[in-house]
Amino acid sequence: MTETSNESDDLSEWVAFATDDFTEPADPRRDPIMWTVVVLALITVIGVILVRPTGAAEEALERSDVIRQFGFVSDFHEARVDSVDIAPCEFQPEENCATVIFELTAGPDLGEFRQQLFPDNASQPRFEVGDAVVLAKIPGGENGFDYQYSDRQRRPVLLWLTIAFAAAVVVLGGIRGVAALAGLGGSVAVLLLFVLPAILDGRSPVVVALVGASVIAYLALYLAHGFSKMTHVALLGTLSALGLTALLSSLVVSAAELSGLSSEEVFFLIGVETVDVRGLVLAGIVLGAAGALDDVTVTQASAVWELARTNPALRMVDLVRSGLRIGRDHIASTVNTLLLAYAGASLPLLVLLVLTDQSLGATANSEVIAIEIIRTMVGSIGLVAAVPFTTWLAAWYVSRHGPDKLGDGIHQHGHGVSTG
Repeated sequence: MTETSNESDDLSEWVAFATDDFTEPADPRRDPIMWTVVVLALITVIGVILVRPTGAAEEALERSDVIRQFGFVSDFHEARVDSVDIAPCEFQPEENCATVIFELTAGPDLGEFRQQLFPDNASQPRFEVGDAVVLAKIPGGENGFDYQYSDRQRRPVLLWLTIAFAAAVVVLGGIRGVAALAGLGGSVAVLLLFVLPAILDGRSPVVVALVGASVIAYLALYLAHGFSKMTHVALLGTLSALGLTALLSSLVVSAAELSGLSSEEVFFLIGVETVDVRGLVLAGIVLGAAGALDDVTVTQASAVWELARTNPALRMVDLVRSGLRIGRDHIASTVNTLLLAYAGASLPLLVLLVLTDQSLGATANSEVIAIEIIRTMVGSIGLVAAVPFTTWLAAWYVSRHGPDKLGDGIHQHGHGVSTG
């Protein structure tokens, strides 16, 4: 009974949070923030229509051998290791080879066995009987196709990890956590159904990324934080910083004369005429910054709201000054987060560069490292710019309307305080 009551309280709190602004006496038709949000939403919708994927390029690629000539396959089936036999290699007796027999546990050839030979060295996978693996169906063999080892079967681990993540978010966040997961699902859908297909269609990657990031911002902010004035302000701060990041990244990438050919994966895309590999660098910078921007802008808007509620006598200049003090601490930690995230993704490369004993200047000058530096610096500039703009906008809005007429950025109830 208590658990049901708590769930009901959470739901009531979320409904109040998401709809509180509709109860205020102010005329929404005279609200400049609301009109700006609506106009930008219309521009975003127009952008989605203009750069929407048609599927033509993807269909053309399916009929061509541009990707398949590199050995990429799309037909995979589960299998398990039936036996492993290590013996001297026939072609090189001084070395050992592992003869592995796989039993297909899924697919049209369920129950059949396939044999594959692996050199017994550190660069090859190690197998134990019973290991779950994935086999790729490739051209060859008596039937016109054969199976070849592709990778370990990791889907069960990934599935349980996803369930644990979702459970942690829901348990700690309640209804807000469910809304946040819905926003996350929307972000993934935008990336898979809009951004990637549109880029394959030959649309400008940076334009597609900017439009896609704007859609994600609307979905993520309103689903996670409700339809409130505070969220409107945070959204405007996010979109403004996204525009600045896109503009600045275009200028810097052009000035640095980056080719975009900094990773092994990109070389496979050279033969795809519709993909602008240099534009992918710009798109990556914009999307990378978008992930941290909503956190910064929501924090700043919420901080100003709470300051105004705590002391309604504060002037706009006082709200801005106090909000910026909070923002400085937040920016310091967020910029460090960006740096460590990019460094962590490139850690093997950084170790390799250290082993080559190159100077710091030579290392930074290489395109693969220069791109990561530009990602960090440009993304950080966008984050830094979002703080004063969002803080000023929130302070101006609160000073203009008064905190009691704006709807809660942070809701207070008899049983405690919950942040928006």
